[in-house]
Amino acid sequence: FFPTMLCRLLLLACCALARVWAVLEGDEARCSDPSLAVDLAVPPDIVRALFARDGFVSLPGFVRGGDLQSLEAAVVHFVTEVVPHLPREAVFYERKGDASSLKQVQHLDEHDAYFFALAHHSRLSALAELLLGAPVECKNVQYFSKPPGLGAATPAHQDGQYFMLDPPGAALTMWLSLDVIDAGNGWLTYVNGSHHHGLRPHRRSRTLGFSQEIADYPQPHDTRAELSFAVQPGHLLVHHALAIHRAGPNQSSQRPRRAVGFIYYRQDARQDVAAHAAYQQRLAEELTAAGKL
Repeated sequence: FFPTMLCRLLLLACCALARVWAVLEGDEARCSDPSLAVDLAVPPDIVRALFARDGFVSLPGFVRGGDLQSLEAAVVHFVTEVVPHLPREAVFYERKGDASSLKQVQHLDEHDAYFFALAHHSRLSALAELLLGAPVECKNVQYFSKPPGLGAATPAHQDGQYFMLDPPGAALTMWLSLDVIDAGNGWLTYVNGSHHHGLRPHRRSRTLGFSQEIADYPQPHDTRAELSFAVQPGHLLVHHALAIHRAGPNQSSQRPRRAVGFIYYRQDARQDVAAHAAYQQRLAEELTAAGKL
């Protein structure tokens, strides 16, 4: 028993030392596979506590070095080579027919092996399990863009309104920045602690790609609790399905505003599949009738 236990302890110690050495030498930063080699700046239990308290967590430099370069190359390839062949309901443009006005793409992981591995076999899914406290499954990988001078504001909403889950908070969204993003080109704003108060009433919005908005937003307590994030490429923001959030327009003349989003559900969450499918069908019909798809 004791020799076996000693061997295991020595093995764990060697692995830990190897990982520390890799970080010191920068080897992990040069890793370019979709595992997204990264070390959290704070201990995992603190990250989980912040998420539980605030409804979101900010992780600067979550993706860096060669991984960030690989992600950028994969996004460029997807936008130029894959998007033109996707079904129209999977792609939104600020101006229909204008490729330069690309706004949003759904389910990248269903059309590209890189994004499938990134969503299902990387530290992202491990982080989702840490924050939700249960096994998870990735439901969507999205591309977001607000073209310079054209990208519209994102209305205040809660993702749980779209998900139709029981319980409604059994999910989270990750938002991974590809650009320098601040007040000038559409930074993300959260209402701190809003996930503690359930779903707010929503109504149909006029914003393409974000069909729901909170009907009574903002209330004075919303404004007082707002926090906005200026981010660099590779910065990861993660928010609870009930966290209220919004984003400004891209008012710049030349600066892009791109991000990749990942949606994770707890595996034990139950979705009203029929209601969700019916809503998506109605929405597609409305957008088609309005000439936006």
